[in-house]
Amino acid sequence: MSTLQSLSEEQSRLWNGAGGQAWVDSQALLDELFAPFEPVLIDGLQAHERVLDIGCGTGATTLAAARRQDADCVGVDVSAPMLALAQARSEREGSQARFVCADAQSHVFDPASFDRLISRFGVMFFADPQAAFANLRRAASDGAKLRLIVWRSAAENPFMTLAERTAAPWLPQLPVRRPGSPGQFAFAETQRVRELLAASGWGGVEISPLDVPLSMPESALVPYLSRLGPVGIALQELEEGARAALVERLCGAFAPFVRGGRVEFEAACWMIEAQAAP
Repeated sequence: MSTLQSLSEEQSRLWNGAGGQAWVDSQALLDELFAPFEPVLIDGLQAHERVLDIGCGTGATTLAAARRQDADCVGVDVSAPMLALAQARSEREGSQARFVCADAQSHVFDPASFDRLISRFGVMFFADPQAAFANLRRAASDGAKLRLIVWRSAAENPFMTLAERTAAPWLPQLPVRRPGSPGQFAFAETQRVRELLAASGWGGVEISPLDVPLSMPESALVPYLSRLGPVGIALQELEEGARAALVERLCGAFAPFVRGGRVEFEAACWMIEAQAAP
């Protein structure tokens, strides 16, 4: 098995297993937490545009785009449990948004079938990002707009790595984050992103810093730490007493982020924009 195939299968197992189920169970919390990104992502969307939401997860951004001028929206994600929830939400809302369970890196989309491609934290997990963006270029009409929100570096996002740093002595099996590998911070290096997009048929690349204050209720901190991310997944393997003790340590580490009954931090991201080159 090739390394790229192995990486793709690893991501599929994660998002169709514990990782995906954690996002399903935490949908309301995560929608509230990441809601400030939605207006930025869909700003300027026109009613006639056909929209593809890449790595759409449980559907929040796809549905937000569909509400905007009744745009024609499709969400794609590799996670079956997340898409099942997305589809159910769409039906409850009476939305025309549609969802496809597939890997956007290799799925055969109809050529030139989208005028706008968007993603909030959904493109950093491709095993072969150049192949993925080339495939997405084939799905885009000439001049189609691409807008992505991705995380900057781990160093600029201490909130996002604090759980791992705190839990490491008790969870030695935590996966190691490798620069450039699929994962949360895979698109931190702007030169790499520019080269990937240019090599896969995208032009006019603009990358700008996006710093967004995020918050959630203090009461959500334990559920957040207990289920999400590498630490949340690893905690499920611990005996109940050990899990409770480690969650208590984690809450102590996050105390500096708690203010007035809210957990507050700043998300350091890039907004990446490009156009499908003719």
